[in-house]
Order: sequence, then structure tokens, then C-alpha cells
Amino acid sequence: MKNKIIAISNQKGGVGKTTTAINLSTALAASGEKVLLIDLDPQGNASTGLGIDYENRQNSIYDVLSGNTSIDQSIKNTSIDNLFIIPSTVDLSGIEPELADVSDRAFTLKKILESEDINNFNYIFLDCPPALSLLTVMAMTAANSIIVPLQCEFFALEGLSQLIKTIDRVKQNLNPSLSIDGIVLTMFDGRNKLSSQVANDVRSHLKEQVYQTIIPRNVRVSEAPSFGMPALIYDQNASGSQAYLNLANEIIKQNKEKEAA
Repeated sequence: MKNKIIAISNQKGGVGKTTTAINLSTALAASGEKVLLIDLDPQGNASTGLGIDYENRQNSIYDVLSGNTSIDQSIKNTSIDNLFIIPSTVDLSGIEPELADVSDRAFTLKKILESEDINNFNYIFLDCPPALSLLTVMAMTAANSIIVPLQCEFFALEGLSQLIKTIDRVKQNLNPSLSIDGIVLTMFDGRNKLSSQVANDVRSHLKEQVYQTIIPRNVRVSEAPSFGMPALIYDQNASGSQAYLNLANEIIKQNKEKEAA
């Protein structure tokens, strides 16, 4: 299979975006896929959540985008077999003014990924910041597709419509082949009627674009990042961990079907 570059994006914060990036990457790696996670958020939460200490973040994604180092020199091992990361630091928040005079800056990451040999990875995930910034546009320009984590809460659909408009603009102007792989419902609370109502509303609007797997609100998943490990390693039997394994299986199946079509 040709490597698949997937942006994990939602311009709203607190929807489980980085949690999804970390645990989906881990679940796919556990399934035998070779995965690279690129942390494109200056907060660096995906790097922290995979146990990459700040002292071990030399040659970060900022250094790659500013042309000071290569992808190959920036890839770090994680404690998980088959899972690698290019970490982020707060320096990344300065990339936008640095590239202000570059006319095709939206293509910066795309050009770098195309110019280097990354074909040994089956999946490359881009964990986007929770804002519609240049970094998010760069990720969408470089990606084949997008996975959208969507929290089961009242304003979910409103935020989603804004995100879809953004994706449409990127398709029209920068990346005509960009598509939404799927929407993953996160932080689902079965005791809360609103969670079920939101899930039903999203499914009725977007039908097969919504993954069957729903990620439950789960204490063990919330605790895991503070120990610098994915929930799947912290507690494989937790309901959230099992949900991410199911989501990974759904994505593998989806990609096999697309390749066969």
C-alpha cells in the first residue's frame, strides 16, 4: 500500500483530537502497520503523550519546516514498536511570521513530504492545532484525507459546518483530491441523553461519513497522557482503548476497500 497521509483536524479545541492521534496511531502500529505521527501543534501534546521529553525534541517539526533539518533526521522512536514521531516545541508558533513572505507557504509541508523518502510508512498522521492557522492549512494541503474527531456535545454540528467550509476552500484552492475519511464521535457519555441525541443528529446528517466506532468518555484514557503513554499501553482493557482498536480496524478495512475499488 502507498503511504496514506491523514490530517486529524478540528478547529475547535477539547474534542479529543490529540487523544485520537496518539491512540489511533498506537492501535494501527499494534496491528502491524508502520506509522509516523507528526506533531503540528505548538503545544506539543502528542509528543508529551508519547513520552518524548522536552530535552529529546531537538530537530523538531519546526526545524523541518524552517529548512534547518530533514524529516529523516527528525524522526524519533517511541516506546511502541512500529510507531515513530516528529515532535513539536513551542518554537513552532513562530513559523507563520517566518514564512510570511513565502508565496506558496501553504505547500511547505507537502513539498517536504514529497521530496523525502517516507514510503516505508503505511500511515502518516498530522496532528493539527485546534485553530484554523497556517499549520492547519499546510496539513490539509499535504494530506490525502482528513479524520475529524467530534465531541458529542450541543455545539458539535455548528463547529463541524465551519470545518467543512474550510475543507471545501482548501479543496478548491490548494488540494483538489482532499477528502474526509470519516468523522469519529468522541467523549460519548452513555448516561447523558444529549450524547445520544448528538450522535444520532450527526449520523442523520452525514450518514456513512461517520465511523461506526464511538469513543466513550473514559477516565483511563484521560489519565494516560500524564504518564507519557497512550491509553492502549496504560490500560489496554479500558473501554476507550478497546474503542481505538476498533476504530483502527475500521480504518484498515476502509483503506483496503478504497484500494480494491
